[in-house]
Amino acid sequence: MPEYMGYDRTISVFSPDGRLFQVEYAKEAVKRGSTSVAITFKDGLVFATVKPTGKLVVSEYSEKIFQIDDHMATVAAGLIADARVLVQMSRIKGQTHRITYNEPIDVWSIGKLIGNRMQLITQYGGLRPFGVSLLIGGIDKSGIHLIESDPSGTLFEWKACAIGRGSVLATKILNQKWRENLSEKEALEIALDIIEKTEKSDKEKRDILTELAVIRKDGRFKKVNEDYIKSLK
Repeated sequence: MPEYMGYDRTISVFSPDGRLFQVEYAKEAVKRGSTSVAITFKDGLVFATVKPTGKLVVSEYSEKIFQIDDHMATVAAGLIADARVLVQMSRIKGQTHRITYNEPIDVWSIGKLIGNRMQLITQYGGLRPFGVSLLIGGIDKSGIHLIESDPSGTLFEWKACAIGRGSVLATKILNQKWRENLSEKEALEIALDIIEKTEKSDKEKRDILTELAVIRKDGRFKKVNEDYIKSLK
């Protein structure tokens, strides 16, 4: 609308009805990204998304699930370059904490670090907000945590969450199928079902390459190999 045009030129100006248009545009960038999902289960977390495929693509070097520390990882939707910068910052913070205190950093400390950086960008002219949302999950002394950070820097904790273009359908599936004390296999099956239904529609019969990872209470971050993924389908 013409009356709003002057308010989307800079990140730091509110519209008369209290909106930051550049933040809303960043959220639209997230909605155009591939579906990404994270699910807590009885003994850990599952992360799932899709990798780009094609005759010329080297898929194993296209990363959307990032390990932050042994006990923590994140999956992104939106501008993956923005995610990479935030992940690198988080890794440095995690390693600094481990060296300083001789213990792993807790999940909410990393969540707040990322959320604070994303929120800080919304207060300065000449910058743009991060066009990515992250699902940050891990296990620390207080238990299993799954935190969502959106382009505004808002943080939410979930038991299961989906972001990206298929998030609406994925959330419906999670509401139907998620329950307390899921097994790891059940959580992986739900994640695969979501990726199949949101990324491979009847109108778009394209091949997809699913990326899965798991963090367990008694183990470390681990990517799930393709053979095991095929056995779950």
